Amino acid sequence: MFIYPPLYRKLKRGPQVILPKDIGAMIAFSGVSKESVCVDAGLGSGWLALSLARICKFVYAYELRSEFIEIAEKNRRMLGIENIEFKNKDIFKGIDERMVDFISLDLPSPEKALRHCKKALKADGVVAGYSPNTGQVAAFAKKLDRLGFSDRYTIEVIAREIMVRDEGVRPTTKGIWHTGYITFAILR
Repeated sequence: MFIYPPLYRKLKRGPQVILPKDIGAMIAFSGVSKESVCVDAGLGSGWLALSLARICKFVYAYELRSEFIEIAEKNRRMLGIENIEFKNKDIFKGIDERMVDFISLDLPSPEKALRHCKKALKADGVVAGYSPNTGQVAAFAKKLDRLGFSDRYTIEVIAREIMVRDEGVRPTTKGIWHTGYITFAILR
């Protein structure tokens, strides 16, 4: 049985969340730091946005559904995080911020937001699309290439518990296997 770190155990869930294993990869591969400004689109319950806010200078989180923002707001208050702004806005219609270091897109058809991402990101800024299936990865990757993003790569993080017994050590038959593919690219 996979056990969440204490931080995530107390957070509320409504819609599907990006799990800690993928959050860790997004933080690591994006290169965000205490000076970074981030945009998170597809806020959901806020797990990724709030994790970014714990590390980064500021996070702007876009979400169309106000009931999801309410859940994320409860999580924000529970964690005592102040450096985040929730926006009840459609990222497909534009991104208000400029000179952003990292943009995460956890949306259906994330490629439709890439033109706005290109305007919002600073040079060497990173965009990441979180996609549950390879068809979405392909559409996102092709649009990244057409728009001139570089250093594109896609990863999948598999977490599985290792069972240690007298008879030997092996992975358990349970675990959090596929949750999503994460495609990263850099604006040069």
